[in-house]
Amino acid sequence: MTTSKPPLFLGFDLSTQQLKAIIISEDSSIVHESAVHFDKDLPAYGTSNGAVRGPDQGEVTSPVHMWLEAIDLVMQRVKSAGVDLSAIAAISGAAQQHGSVYWSGEAERALASMDPKRSLADPGHLAPLAFALPNAPIWQDSSNTKDCWDLEATVGGPQLLTDLTGSRAYERFTGPQISRIRRLKPGAYHRSARVSLVSSFLPSLFLGSIAPIEISDASGMNLMNILTCKWDDVLLEACGGPELRAKVGPEPVPGGTVLGKISNWWVEMWGFNPDCIIAPFTGDNPATVVALSAPGDALLSLGTSTTLLLSIPPAETPPKRFTTSHLLSHPTTTDAHIAMLCYKNGALAREQIRDRDASCDWEKFNQLVQSTPVGNNGYMGFYFPLPEIIPPNVAGEFLFSTKDGHPTYVESIPSEAHPRAILESQFLSIKSRIAAILPINSPPFQRLIITGGSSANQTIRQLAADLFDMRVYVAESKEAAGTGGALLAKFSWWKRQNGGLGTFEEMNCDDAERMSLVAEPKAEVSKMFNGLVEIYQACEKAVVALCQKE
Repeated sequence: MTTSKPPLFLGFDLSTQQLKAIIISEDSSIVHESAVHFDKDLPAYGTSNGAVRGPDQGEVTSPVHMWLEAIDLVMQRVKSAGVDLSAIAAISGAAQQHGSVYWSGEAERALASMDPKRSLADPGHLAPLAFALPNAPIWQDSSNTKDCWDLEATVGGPQLLTDLTGSRAYERFTGPQISRIRRLKPGAYHRSARVSLVSSFLPSLFLGSIAPIEISDASGMNLMNILTCKWDDVLLEACGGPELRAKVGPEPVPGGTVLGKISNWWVEMWGFNPDCIIAPFTGDNPATVVALSAPGDALLSLGTSTTLLLSIPPAETPPKRFTTSHLLSHPTTTDAHIAMLCYKNGALAREQIRDRDASCDWEKFNQLVQSTPVGNNGYMGFYFPLPEIIPPNVAGEFLFSTKDGHPTYVESIPSEAHPRAILESQFLSIKSRIAAILPINSPPFQRLIITGGSSANQTIRQLAADLFDMRVYVAESKEAAGTGGALLAKFSWWKRQNGGLGTFEEMNCDDAERMSLVAEPKAEVSKMFNGLVEIYQACEKAVVALCQKE
């Protein structure tokens, strides 16, 4: 850097519902946070919870132009807060995983020639010229089931695809998304010179050229070999034909790579230092791992989706791969991996129960949970307003009586039972699958770190501690993905300061731990939850059977 100012590091998080900007100092302390909520701040786009439901069943997208306008707005808020943008030494970030952005053949020229007198969202500046599709398919999209089946058939079934890529074919994954675009919108696919993930779309704006895709987020595409971290030609051909290799760009790059310096548009428009480094952005889940994890930690993200994450260090034997979970490449550690369970119905499903059965009041919701014993007086409920990922493709509400130790499907349960029912079923689904995720003879979890919007709810914290039988911690900031993005920015700068050497753990070793213990398990309650796992599994099996009949 040519400035003597103490360096700052900017991380973004482009999630489903909002765009956040997090700025940290050299000691990793958070010095500023700003956010733009899509529905509230940009209502003209007509989104619901940041998304647009399309005419085809399961089709869910977000307007790319809305994201451009959100970046303009969040930068205005950062600047108005008095942040000295010339002190930003590096930029990275996170984004919702799996979403895809389709650049036109004019995109590179448009990015390279951005006019500093015009905002990103100024009509005709980038959009619509630079984009072959105005809306980006996002992680909630489930309109491409046929493409998932076709991809699995091409490689010999779901287990073989899981062995190759770390996951079976899922509707939200980018490979099947691309396949559907190619099949149903061939003109748009032909006009697409490059295809980005949402996470590589963002650094492209800062670089003034289309950025490569980062390794960890690439492993959520069904297009990359999970062990070599290279694109697989068979998968590329199956999803996009021989031209897809050129469209996805160069081989994926690891986090902390220096992609280049910030483009002149940002220097002239916002006052960034021309030496500011741009690093790869990753997915929101890997960024959360970067922000919060240490070996032996479990991370439970309670945001729009509910996600369990576990870092697996490098080992001589590759981790097991299961069709009911995901294995991702680690963003900063070569040969390490992240095991993941991801559920589409997270916070939005919990909020629907709060609104319907607790008068739109979290305090009443918590009181109903606290006044109901473990096991919910023999009632269990499953709530899938969106087609679920685990178990796959179930949708609807399913209620059971378990009073005799066996599930009996019922039409209704007492209204006051629903708040505990949704928490117990969501968490028991995770608990019932943890053993299969872990490598043989792996040590027990040391702690459970929770993040996301629901992590501030003490009733949910305590239920998680008891059900998982782990101490529960929360981080200084609940914006873990954005903080992880800022740390990835710092990592790229730190490595450059050290001649390109050093690990993320070495960089982070001197940072003060910013975790607070918020709940401890009660042994007798944890034992009762252990006894519910088999009952839960029987109910889930019944739900799957009911959905298959429909």
